[in-house]
Amino acid sequence: MDLEARAHSEHPEALRLWLRLMTCAQMIEKQVRTQLREQFGTTLPRFDLMAQLERAPGGLLMRELSERMMVTGGNVTGVTDQLVAEGLVERRDVLDDRRAFLVCLTAKGRREFNAMARQHESWIVEAFDGLSRAEIVALHTLLGRVKAHQLEKQ
Repeated sequence: MDLEARAHSEHPEALRLWLRLMTCAQMIEKQVRTQLREQFGTTLPRFDLMAQLERAPGGLLMRELSERMMVTGGNVTGVTDQLVAEGLVERRDVLDDRRAFLVCLTAKGRREFNAMARQHESWIVEAFDGLSRAEIVALHTLLGRVKAHQLEKQ
């Protein structure tokens, strides 16, 4: 019996859906974390930080990284320090603000991230192998409506 089936409430369908979404997300994330560690010797936070930098070729301020990753500045600093030490990212001074740093992928970091990203994509595709293309599109559309509704409430 699925854990989601144990919900008791006036709105059991909504609660079961919430729990099912969380369960699926956690299961897929666990697989991705394991694969990143086993195949690339890295962590999901490191992959996520590099993904943010890959989307911003000009680099990002530490504050922007923290906002995009929805983690504290201290978390971003720790991960950035590791990646700098490995030559995967670099910190650049910001001319207008001596306290700020711009973080950018190095050429080595870009190569390593691209290899991880290709593999990451295949893991995500595999995670949804049980669904048809039409089901994936329908689920994406429905979740988009949930997201839009939440954004309206903000």
